[in-house]
Formats: sequence, C-alpha cells, structure tokens
Amino acid sequence: MPHPLSILGIAHTLISLAPVVAGLYGFIHWGRIEPGTRSGRVYLVGLALSVFTAFGLSSTGGVNPGHVLGVLALLAAFGGAWLAPRLRFFGRLIPYLQAFGLSFSFFLLLVPGINETLTRLPTARPLAAGPEDPVVQTALLAWLLIFIVGFVLQSRTIWTGRRTQDSAKPA
Repeated sequence: MPHPLSILGIAHTLISLAPVVAGLYGFIHWGRIEPGTRSGRVYLVGLALSVFTAFGLSSTGGVNPGHVLGVLALLAAFGGAWLAPRLRFFGRLIPYLQAFGLSFSFFLLLVPGINETLTRLPTARPLAAGPEDPVVQTALLAWLLIFIVGFVLQSRTIWTGRRTQDSAKPA
C-alpha cells in the first residue's frame, strides 16, 4: 500500500494541477505557453508555488531528485519567459529559446508527477513499485518523446510564421 498523502502533500498536488492545466491550455490554444497571457501567468505562478510546496515534502528527509527537477523547471521557465526576450543578441533565436524554456519546464514539471501517479494509483494496487519500475521508465521515455516531438512542432510553427512575416514585409 502506498504512503498516504499528508495535508501538505494534498495541497501540493492540488497546486500542481494549476500549471498542468494552464500549460495544456496554452499548448492547445496557442501551440505553446505564452507568458503574457492569463494562462501563461497562471502557469508561471502555479509552477513556482508547486516547486516551493514540494520542498516541504520528502520521503528521504532531505533534498531529493524531485526538488532538483523543480528548481531546474523554475530556471527553465523563468529563463524562457523573462530572460530570453531580453537577450537581444540572440536575435531570431529568441522565440525558439522562449518556447524551449517554457516547454522544457512543463516537461520537468511532469516527471515527478508521472512517477508519483504511477506509484500511488490505483491506491489498492499501484501500477508501479518505484522510479526504477519498467512502467515508470517506459512512461518517462514516452513523455520525453512527446516533449521532443512537441518542441520540433513548435519550432516549425515559429519558423513558418517568421517566414510568412518576412515575405509580407515590403522590399
């Protein structure tokens, strides 16, 4: 039987759903997480709250890989949302850097979530025994492939959008 969730664990889980839903909304609606939109702001705030509440949770009693992934997700998200647009010397790469940072943060956000979900549900007999279980490893590999394909599609959309804008400019 899996360990029951504490009050903080329940709060963290509920808080963590906000950036997942907001991120999915952005991907569906715009093909990416747009930091200037309401869903983009919900994503960034929800991600930060999710990571901060995770620091109160640890089955090992200290910093664990989930905490490290959370910090990396924050760095990627805020690097993509805030820093990339300010690095003018990257020129035409800025939209790609922004899309990568925000998409990579979404990818990282769900890595511990996939593990926790598969090792806790269904409660009577979870699908996996731990992070090394083949079910978890296969799900994470599938998630990695989804991330790679998703970023390639985002890059293609950015490239074709830029090409359309360039051809519309007067000579």
